[in-house]
Amino acid sequence: MAWKELHSLVSNLHSFPRLMWQDTSYNSSSSQNGFYTQSQGAPLQFYSPVAPVVDAGFYPGSRPSLDEAQGNIAAGGAFGGNIQPQGGWWTAFGTGGLEGEPPLLEELGINFPHIRMKSRTVLNPLSRVDERIMDDADLAGPILFIFCFATSLLFSGKPNFGYIYGVGLFGSISIYILLNLMSEKRIDAYRVASVLGYCLLPLVGVGALSIMVTLDGMFGYILSLLSIIWCTYSASGIFVAVLRMSDQRLLVAYPIGLLYGCFALLSVFTGR
Repeated sequence: MAWKELHSLVSNLHSFPRLMWQDTSYNSSSSQNGFYTQSQGAPLQFYSPVAPVVDAGFYPGSRPSLDEAQGNIAAGGAFGGNIQPQGGWWTAFGTGGLEGEPPLLEELGINFPHIRMKSRTVLNPLSRVDERIMDDADLAGPILFIFCFATSLLFSGKPNFGYIYGVGLFGSISIYILLNLMSEKRIDAYRVASVLGYCLLPLVGVGALSIMVTLDGMFGYILSLLSIIWCTYSASGIFVAVLRMSDQRLLVAYPIGLLYGCFALLSVFTGR
């Protein structure tokens, strides 16, 4: 009897590890099944849905500067510069996108209102000349008038571009030297060339007329003489007003008349 009880106890001891392994496997499988079941039924949550407490002093709720800027932009106002809408091709010659900037042509020295004002002074030589008219000297108008004069002679069969540029350059340098020798007040070559170029305007009209009418005759001689007098009177008046040489106007007008006489000869004769 005792032997049977001892045999039964030994058998139970041999089966005990197997029962423990089955129990452990069952528990692990149950926990895995429960985990996957829960993940399939509900979304995973890795953090607490409660919003963190933010310090109101560090992140202010209202930003007046930014809100005001956004309001200005939404209202179409200017923020950081006057930005204008895009226009046609002519907007390339302006600087409307930059506040306080002059037009591009004015920065390049091309100011059409000033060119028109100086042209009116030349076309009306009997008017009083302002002594500060050449404070804003430019060469845009003279270059335009010389080009128109040379083009008019070209259309009339007198291609004298080289002679026009040569006579203009030599005459400007000569008049510049004479004026500085005669006057106590100095004048630079830039202003001398500007005055001589603007006062060429009457001869530009003679050159344009030579396209339609032959000037190699009495009519052309008289017209050329009148245009020389007109150009000389206008140029000498401007130089006298700027340099304050009212007592020496005839001395100033003589070399200027010779210079414009050369231009008149180029417009009258064909040079065959």
